[in-house]
Amino acid sequence: MASLQCDGRSVEVGPGESLLEALLRAGVPLPHSCRVGACQSCLVKATAGTPPAEAQVGLRSSLAQQGYLLACLARPTTDLEISTDAAAGLTVPARVTSVVPLSADVIRVMLAPADAFPYRAGQYLTLLREDGLARSYSIANLPGSEHLELHVRVLPGGQMSQWLASGPIGASVSLRGPNGECFYGGGEPDAPLVLAGTGTGLAPLWGILNDALLAGHLGPIHVLHGARGPGGLYLVDELTRLATANGNVAYSACVLEGASDEMTQGALDDVLLKRFPNLAEHKVFLCGDPTLVQTMKRRAFLAGARLADIRSDAFVTAPPPQPTN
Repeated sequence: MASLQCDGRSVEVGPGESLLEALLRAGVPLPHSCRVGACQSCLVKATAGTPPAEAQVGLRSSLAQQGYLLACLARPTTDLEISTDAAAGLTVPARVTSVVPLSADVIRVMLAPADAFPYRAGQYLTLLREDGLARSYSIANLPGSEHLELHVRVLPGGQMSQWLASGPIGASVSLRGPNGECFYGGGEPDAPLVLAGTGTGLAPLWGILNDALLAGHLGPIHVLHGARGPGGLYLVDELTRLATANGNVAYSACVLEGASDEMTQGALDDVLLKRFPNLAEHKVFLCGDPTLVQTMKRRAFLAGARLADIRSDAFVTAPPPQPTN
C-alpha cells in the first residue's frame, strides 16, 4: 500500500480509494465539489513523490509542472507527500456586491475581486466560501469590468446557491481559475456561430455572444436557449434586443412543454439539428446539462461539425452529501 503524507500527517488510502476520499475520511477539510475533476476545487500539491498522471488531466501545464494534482482523480500507487495549503496561493479574494433575480430560480451574482482575475468570456471559475464549500460557475460578462457576473440556479437544498440567494452582500469569498475552453477565439470573423445551451448554460453563451459582437464578428450568430418550461428562460428581453440591433444575430427559445407563439416546443438537441441539419464549417458552442451537452456534441459532429470546431463545458453539479456512519 502506498504511503501518503498530508501536511506532515500520515493518511491511509484504501484500495481503489481516491486521495480526496481518503483525506475527507481522515477529517482533512479539503474544498471539493464535482468529484470528477471539472471544478478543480480539490487542488493539492505534491511536495515529494510523483503525482499520478490521471490526476493532472485538465490542469494548466504550469500547474502540472509544479506538482499540483486533483485529489478527486488521484489514486496513488507509490509514496506521495502533499500539501493542502499550497493551493491557497492560487486563489483571489473577492466579495459579493449584488444578488438580483433573473427568473424564478436563477439569480445574477456580482463579485468584486480584490486583485486581477484575467479570463476569457465563457470560461468558468470556482467560488469558495470561507468554510471551504466550493462550487463552479461560468463567467457571464466581458473582461475589463470591476465585477464578475455569475448566473446561479437556486437548487432546493443547494448549500451554495441557497446561501447566495439569501443575499450575503459584502461577504468574503475566494476565486480560483479560470478554467474551460468554451470561449470565442476569433480568427474567422465570417464563420457561422451556433450557441446552444440549457438553463444557466446561457451564462457562458451570453459572454461568448457579447465577446463576438465586440470583436466585430461578421458571420451569422445563432443563439438557442432551452428550458423545461417558459419559466426557466431568462434574459429573453436582452437577447431579443441584441438580435434586433444586430442583423447577424438570431435568438430562439425552446421549451419541453408550454411553448407560446414566441418559442419552439421540443428538446434542444432536436431543435438544434432540425434547424441546422448541416453544421459543416460552423463553430459550435454547447453548454448546460452534461448529459445533453454530450448528446448535442455527438449529434453536431455527425451533422458535419469538426470536433475542433465544437467547444463545450458541461454544467456539473455537486453530488448529494455522502452519508456518514
